[in-house]
Amino acid sequence: MEQSEESVAAPRTGIATYVVDAAVAVVLLVIGIVVIVESRRLGAGWTSDGPGSGYFPFWIGVIVSVSAVGILYQALLGKNRNTEVFVDPVQLKRVMSVLVPATVYVLAVTFLGLYVASAIYIALFMIFLGHYSPLKSTLVAVAVNVVFFLMFEVWFKVPLFKGSLDPLRFLGY
Repeated sequence: MEQSEESVAAPRTGIATYVVDAAVAVVLLVIGIVVIVESRRLGAGWTSDGPGSGYFPFWIGVIVSVSAVGILYQALLGKNRNTEVFVDPVQLKRVMSVLVPATVYVLAVTFLGLYVASAIYIALFMIFLGHYSPLKSTLVAVAVNVVFFLMFEVWFKVPLFKGSLDPLRFLGY
């Protein structure tokens, strides 16, 4: 039985797995080197009292760096280099549709605080990714954050971060 042209799937295009492996290895190598440098600055040697404050972090940094070099070698020069597609454009778009707003949320917390930033984040997430109505999304977002505010600030007496602009200052908390 012959296959028609329609039944044969088009090959996936996108970023190869070995490229992602190499990028992660480079990030790990940079982290390892930073840990090594800062540990040496703290004192990575052995003192008369025992190990210096940077002794154990130094060796952790060495282990991370050596591992990163091994991963980088395998990704770029290894015999069994994985050339399969790690992520295609459709999958990457889905990931970015969550990652970018989450990153903006973390930055917004700095200025608006947890309650206001969380309310905005929940509402926009529900509207754009959940396809809920703006009214329902806003009501749910405000209700969730009012409950959190009452629970933490009023009942438990645990103040959460209000942000540098402190938009809830008028509440007296």
